[in-house]
Amino acid sequence: MAIDWQAEVAKRKDDLLNDLKTMLEIESVRDESIATADAPLGPGPKAALDKFLEIGKRDGFETMELDGLAGHIAYGQGDETLAILGHVDVMPAGKGWDTDPFKPVIKDGRLYARGASDDKGPSMAAYYGLKIVKELGLPVNKKVRFILGTDEESQWRGMSHYFEKMPAPDFGFSPDAFFPIINGEKGNVSFFINFASSNGDAEVKLVHFEAGLRENMVPRDAKAVLAGIKLEDVEAAFADFVAANPVSGQAYKEAGNVVLELIGKAAHAQEPRNGENAGTYLATFLANYNLAGDAKNFIEFTAKYLHKDSRMNALGATFSDEIMGDLTMNSGIFAFDENKGGKITLNFRFPKGMDENDIKASLTKATAAMNVTIDQGRVQVPHYVSPEDPLVKTLLGVYERQTGQEAHGMVVGGGTYGRLMKRGVAFGAMFPGVPDTMHQANEFIPVDDVLRAAAIYAEAIAELVK
Repeated sequence: MAIDWQAEVAKRKDDLLNDLKTMLEIESVRDESIATADAPLGPGPKAALDKFLEIGKRDGFETMELDGLAGHIAYGQGDETLAILGHVDVMPAGKGWDTDPFKPVIKDGRLYARGASDDKGPSMAAYYGLKIVKELGLPVNKKVRFILGTDEESQWRGMSHYFEKMPAPDFGFSPDAFFPIINGEKGNVSFFINFASSNGDAEVKLVHFEAGLRENMVPRDAKAVLAGIKLEDVEAAFADFVAANPVSGQAYKEAGNVVLELIGKAAHAQEPRNGENAGTYLATFLANYNLAGDAKNFIEFTAKYLHKDSRMNALGATFSDEIMGDLTMNSGIFAFDENKGGKITLNFRFPKGMDENDIKASLTKATAAMNVTIDQGRVQVPHYVSPEDPLVKTLLGVYERQTGQEAHGMVVGGGTYGRLMKRGVAFGAMFPGVPDTMHQANEFIPVDDVLRAAAIYAEAIAELVK
């Protein structure tokens, strides 16, 4: 008898949404300033990991936690292992929310909360897919490991620790991106440009500059503090600048200094063009003033090379691959202090055909006359699974059957856990045409899409393990 996957999900709708809301209420932002031995990334990620594993144990699965960094929900037996890789950590909420980001609420069919679409909603949908396979008693001839990481939004230490300690899965997917399937992911590397703290002999001095929360987010908010200038000398020009650009802002006086604040639009770093970078806009305005020394270098580098240039045209490093697309750059974090110096954090998503050394060479050339040092973060190389792989074909087949839509693979700049496996892909849970609010204020997932995704995951898991 054919299984009505949507009907099976509908039977469990209330339970699924209740479990998801429980997860969304946990503020699982990494905070190592309050880390403990059993919560090395802070209490939030650990609490979310514990709660998800508790849900799995409640439903009769075997569970395992690994040093407060990762864990799995296990099912089935066989010679091969299918891995489903989700994460329970979330990005900082940031500003601009219309509701409490950690008190999930459903409005107009949308579930709003930080983590609703990245990645607690999709992970819970995939978990319920596995739960349905188990409860229906379907044939399972492979091991299934539903693996949960706690640091996906930063350095992947949780999942990396799991893969170091546990046997590697043979194949699998991560429910942490888009439908129909992502079978290619660009490489990923961050560079950190460090500036000294001099303001030289400038009359106008940059006391402080800050923008951005994480390297993989387009900064929504930016703030600069200036000394040696009167509010009336900058207020009108700043108002004109704000009016002429897709930002909002204010200028005011505080403790004898002039403070400038801008609000842009946050977005995921995989496509910086989806956001409006408040940091680079503010630097562009400040470049009109006679700064000096390292402060001038900090501002002018940002305005000249980073503003509205995610493809590195000004840096002379534009590159594109026929399959994987463009090299992209996200200017994620800005910090300058007149006593401590400055740092700009740049995150790059690069296609095959180039590597991190090409990027560093362009940054080194552009900053050759400046008093800076450049540090490099960890590197993830480009990842690609052939469209002819049975994994890809099976998942696309399920998607087409359930949606009635023709499906094909795609390559993205985002990095998912799928790349940790040679035969690993990202599969859902965002459907085509749905606004992408990952890493943004008012993040949401349509309730119907959670249910649709769970049905797709259930059939996909059943097909992959039979």
